[in-house]
Amino acid sequence: MKHNNQPIFTDNDPQNELVTLNLGPTHPATHGVFQNVVQLDGERIVSGVSTIGYIHRAFEKIAEHRPFYQITPLTDRLNYCSSPINNMGWHMTVEKLLNIKTPKRVDYLRVIIMELSRIADHIICNTIIAQDTGATTPFLYFFQFREHIYEIFEEICGARLTTNIGRIGGLERDFNDAAFAKINKFIAAFPKALREFESLLNRNRIFIDRTAGVAEVTQETALSYGWTGPLLRSTGVDYDVRISEPYSSYEDFNFEIPVGTSGDIYDRYLVRNEEMWQSHSLIQQALEKIKSEPKGIFHADVPDFYLPGKEEVYNNMEALIYHFKIVMGEIDAPKAEVYHAVEGGNGELGFYLINDGGRSPYRLHFRRPSFINYSMFAKMSEGMLLSDAIINMSSMNIIAGELDA
Repeated sequence: MKHNNQPIFTDNDPQNELVTLNLGPTHPATHGVFQNVVQLDGERIVSGVSTIGYIHRAFEKIAEHRPFYQITPLTDRLNYCSSPINNMGWHMTVEKLLNIKTPKRVDYLRVIIMELSRIADHIICNTIIAQDTGATTPFLYFFQFREHIYEIFEEICGARLTTNIGRIGGLERDFNDAAFAKINKFIAAFPKALREFESLLNRNRIFIDRTAGVAEVTQETALSYGWTGPLLRSTGVDYDVRISEPYSSYEDFNFEIPVGTSGDIYDRYLVRNEEMWQSHSLIQQALEKIKSEPKGIFHADVPDFYLPGKEEVYNNMEALIYHFKIVMGEIDAPKAEVYHAVEGGNGELGFYLINDGGRSPYRLHFRRPSFINYSMFAKMSEGMLLSDAIINMSSMNIIAGELDA
């Protein structure tokens, strides 16, 4: 990390008058419910301590008392800016435990959902960076496409932000014609909007002055803190879970991993922009691949763990029996220890599951990228202007639900 400016005074200087500022836990600049207690020398941060725990909801402990299929709503509330990725990651973890192989069409439908979620997540991060540098127009203009993505989710599953989308073994329902129409409409309109967003900021003198060279991070430092996702890639490390440990048939797709050079705020912004272009391409590829797959398939054939549809339950005795056995937890799962990770909006989102053969996890741990990324914020802020530290926080895209689960 490089800081060009140092505090004017030291702690031993008799003229030193440091101000202690509580930034948060509820403050517009923190973008979430967490606190930074900083020592200020004028407008420059001398030192700071980060504090979390203000919205702790004990998700991992709650999950130990829920059957596997009832844990999905908990994962929604981790990174709620791209909650379907959380849902899919959890379902794939249980599928790894149960040795469930999903059909290709299910994998491609999941890729569409996850990449739409990634775009929505990056839209939030990059428009907020713009807003925090004083550029309101890009924020107001580009944010509408996040709304369009939520309309697609609503068509697929009936929900928008916390979606509870999908099921263990696949999806709860197939995409209907209206969903595909909205996806195609989004794919057609999005490139023009992204180009306009980039034209407003990429070569904007004020934006560059506020972001380029600010909060630079080296590859070695990023790796030592366990950074992943766009933050790590902005330093030049091309690590992406979709490539290193492919899931949901990502190995069938062609896409690039955008990387930066200096790890500063500007590089993080550029990496996320390019990732949106890559996500757009992945969705197009998935739509093409689906055409060659049999229609109407949206889940694996695993009646022991996939809840049958309500219409079947009401009219078919076998479906009613399976429904009862699944809900009451009468079908044991294997005794095993598994870890599965997906590429979330902020990095490697992992699920470490220990099962003792029962209907609920014996132990479940979420690897939350925001929690790991945020651990570096206080140290990074030393020597920064307070206004630069706020933009640095925006570029890290710290989501409180993922930070403090």
